Amino acid sequence: MKKISIIVPCFNEEETIQIYYDTMTKLMSTIDKFKIEYWFIDDGSKDHTYPILRELQNEHPEDVHFVSFSRNFGKEAAIYAGLKEATGDYVAVMDVDLQDPPETLPEMFDILEEHEYDCVGTARMDRKGENVIISVCSNAFYGLINKMSQTKIIPGARDYRLMTRQMVNAVLSMTEYNRFSKGIFSWVGFNTKYIPYNNRERSAGSTSWNFWKLTKYAISGIIDFTERPLSLATWLGSIFSLISIVAMIAIVVRKLIYPMSSVDGWSSIVSIILLVGGIQLICIGILGEYIGKIFLEVKKRPIYIVKEKK
Repeated sequence: MKKISIIVPCFNEEETIQIYYDTMTKLMSTIDKFKIEYWFIDDGSKDHTYPILRELQNEHPEDVHFVSFSRNFGKEAAIYAGLKEATGDYVAVMDVDLQDPPETLPEMFDILEEHEYDCVGTARMDRKGENVIISVCSNAFYGLINKMSQTKIIPGARDYRLMTRQMVNAVLSMTEYNRFSKGIFSWVGFNTKYIPYNNRERSAGSTSWNFWKLTKYAISGIIDFTERPLSLATWLGSIFSLISIVAMIAIVVRKLIYPMSSVDGWSSIVSIILLVGGIQLICIGILGEYIGKIFLEVKKRPIYIVKEKK
């Protein structure tokens, strides 16, 4: 019987862990296609996530394992840690809040067993119950990154997916510090099938994600998988340089034709200066984002630090 390793990142999820495990146990009791091992990754939680995971592991030492980080390193680091620890023939990534439908796991397994696909992912068809602003911005993000990057990401794609060992090894070979898993899963290639589903509410607790964290995550994804913003900065600089040259020629010609003319409209001049200055700062900011990524990569710091593993 083949084994599936399920990676479950956890950050301040004391209310959902037991609910998740009980739900999965009930579901798996009706399935005899495969065995399950769980790898819960405690991402430096500040609540009782860590002691709950230790207790759960003591009660079920054969199928429950956990890795506890020394501090919060982020979900991307948690996913990478889980992929490194997983020993199954297939590996799944799943959120502990049950917003990812666990009942699709047998279907995903059957699809991979046909050997036509290397990965089966999931994509939300709607964002019912989600903040309207976050929904609009999320849709805009997928449209933007797919236009700017050669690495295409399915709109609404989740981290929840089931992968073959070959694909997992390919993902693990990408050891960059700045990680954007949705992009990495797409970049490594392999045949992927997506299963659509309707959005679900959390089983308990509240999400640690907010608008600013999601915005930072989106910016990181764009910078990690496309250099188009650098090209945009170059084009903006070129366009405004050309406009400046034309404006200077026009001023010289005007002065030659009308020597006594005076330059009026200081407010418009100040507005133009502010506009050009703002664009320059934006371009410098874009460069800074890329340089910052390079800075983090060249230091070669570990993606995460383990405090305890069982």
